[in-house]
Amino acid sequence: MGPRDGELCQNPRVPRSQRSLNVQGMSVRVDVMERLDEETVAAVLSLAEAAAETDGVRPLNEQATLHLRNGGAPGARAVLVHEGADLAGFAHLDPADPEHPDDGPSGELVVHPAFRGRGLGRRLLDAVLEESGGRVRLWAHGDHPAAARLAASAGLNRSRSLWQMRRPLDTPTPDPVMPSGVRLRTFETGKDEHAWVALNALAFATHPEQGAWTVDDIEQREREPWFDPAGFFLAVRPDGTPAGFHWTKVHRDGEDGEPVGEVYVVGVDPAEQGTGLGRALTLAGLAHLRSLGLPQVMLYVDEENRAAVRLYESLGFGRWKTDVMYSR
Repeated sequence: MGPRDGELCQNPRVPRSQRSLNVQGMSVRVDVMERLDEETVAAVLSLAEAAAETDGVRPLNEQATLHLRNGGAPGARAVLVHEGADLAGFAHLDPADPEHPDDGPSGELVVHPAFRGRGLGRRLLDAVLEESGGRVRLWAHGDHPAAARLAASAGLNRSRSLWQMRRPLDTPTPDPVMPSGVRLRTFETGKDEHAWVALNALAFATHPEQGAWTVDDIEQREREPWFDPAGFFLAVRPDGTPAGFHWTKVHRDGEDGEPVGEVYVVGVDPAEQGTGLGRALTLAGLAHLRSLGLPQVMLYVDEENRAAVRLYESLGFGRWKTDVMYSR
């Protein structure tokens, strides 16, 4: 996803804004940038990996990581805190949803474990709040108490919870039963992208983070090493139009060190709701992941999506971890 004209500095190493201060006798610099060079991206990814090893949960979601690897997205910003020459903290801010601008941007922040306990987390959060005009929605992965304390210190409240649910794959599941006239096939790279994007927008019309995906978003993921069209299922009608999909994913090195499958995203055309298509697609994906010999499968679901939670609980999933969004 390329930047819009005029949004980037002529030299990407020069921050759009820069602030310096002393924190407990340390020289601290805060940079706000719209694009990062390869060296800085590598430093951010190294920082995130160090935090994941310490906290047992990755601090940046897939979208933020893809933005880093692919050079940024229009309107996205990075906030970096340096102690001397060392990168001590990082925050990623996505642009606000144009249909809900008052919600402000969404994002994530992380401080390197070696630099914690020095007030840098609050300094990073203050810079994020300043950059966003005080309206921001920040994800805290793993619902750590330290993140809750930091959010409360800045007047941010829990506004949303995203559950990670899991189940073992050695337990059999029923065979999928497709609605009459609907058949299952796998995704064809280079052919199905536009139809999938249109269906995804229909299925997630009230979920802008997912429903706003573009062809560029799916093509970025097609270039990721985990992408496998054999695990990307489309339910199609007799006329060939897609009615639903189940995109699976395999994490070869999960957070607990073991490979784990993922119900990456399941979507159904609203016209097909109530036909059992969502359940059938979920079962088809689970059968595929089980055939790969994986020990477990995971998924993410919004805590307030009770219909989806009930479906997954009926299939043997239980809550594993929680990601929390904080906002004003």
